[in-house]
Amino acid sequence: MVRGPLRALLPLLAVLLLACGSGCTRPGAPPDDAERAVRAAVSAWSARPPEALAAVPLEGWSYEVTSVRRDGSRASVRAELRYRLTGYDWAPAGSARSLTLGEDAGGWHVTGDRPAPGALPQLWDQGPVSVVRGERALVLGGRGRSRESLEEIAVVAGRAVPAVGAAWPRPWAGRLVVVVPADVDAMAALLGRPADAYRGLAAVTNGLVGVDPAPADRVVVNPQAYEGLGELGRQVVITHESTHVATRSATTASTPLWLSEGFADWAAYRSTGRTPAEVAPTLRRAVGRGELPSALPPNEAFTFGGDAQAMARAYEGAWLACRLIADRWGEAALVRLYVEAGRNPLSTALRSALDTDLPNLTQTWQSTLREELR
Repeated sequence: MVRGPLRALLPLLAVLLLACGSGCTRPGAPPDDAERAVRAAVSAWSARPPEALAAVPLEGWSYEVTSVRRDGSRASVRAELRYRLTGYDWAPAGSARSLTLGEDAGGWHVTGDRPAPGALPQLWDQGPVSVVRGERALVLGGRGRSRESLEEIAVVAGRAVPAVGAAWPRPWAGRLVVVVPADVDAMAALLGRPADAYRGLAAVTNGLVGVDPAPADRVVVNPQAYEGLGELGRQVVITHESTHVATRSATTASTPLWLSEGFADWAAYRSTGRTPAEVAPTLRRAVGRGELPSALPPNEAFTFGGDAQAMARAYEGAWLACRLIADRWGEAALVRLYVEAGRNPLSTALRSALDTDLPNLTQTWQSTLREELR
């Protein structure tokens, strides 16, 4: 005999089962013949990448079905797309997808494929994809991007890779994937943020931190902002973002942004011969007014969408801090600090890598600002 709360739940369970009918996949229930046919149709359809992506070097392309809902001769499927860019991805990339299928005399057929609700689109969801293979970079262009512009970015990325390798002499892929969407709105859609967050940025990276090997890291270019830069500016931007790709597996939530952003700028400017006054004009003006920073830039100072002048001072100050460490303690010590700061509190990392503490580093940095930004 069923008693108590369980007895009260039985009518509700019956209603839910009737509402679900034959079109739902019940948890733990084996698939029926129609569902197996739907899954088989998805498997056959996704056995190889679409013809439109023939120029993109893809491997491991697959759709793993996670749920099926049927309504007569129509079906909706949620699946996880997985793939790797051959020779570039150490781990799979991908996203959740929503598929639609229809049934006719010939069986089930996929009729639609789009990002699942809440999932980010892939570049090819936005239109045709152009492909340029450089010596050390694969450049994927979105709708309307000219081959000439993609080739130029491939050359810049090809120069960035050895520059990063010289600054970061630790294992990393040594190759880049650069994505160039149609415009800033398409870029924002790929990254899942408002377009205003990227209008002033020439490029960003989108990888996960603290993962070794770092999977599917991409440099994503804002074409309008990038094309407004000169030759040096373009090289600095791509080298900076490439440094984030290289250091990704050593970067964690404990890594202060002054160190990660400063290191990326240090790597980018390392061989340019540019002086502090040239690289840090905003901070130079502030120091000239007697506004010496009281501390190394906090994480929140690097947030886009706020005070642009304050953010510029944060980036410039971070670069000068890493430049100081490389000059005073040595480049190898700067790399050790980066690695240690991803594993331990900053105080521990500073003691281990530089045999100093934060107050001493801050005072030395402030003295450097006074001397070099007069």
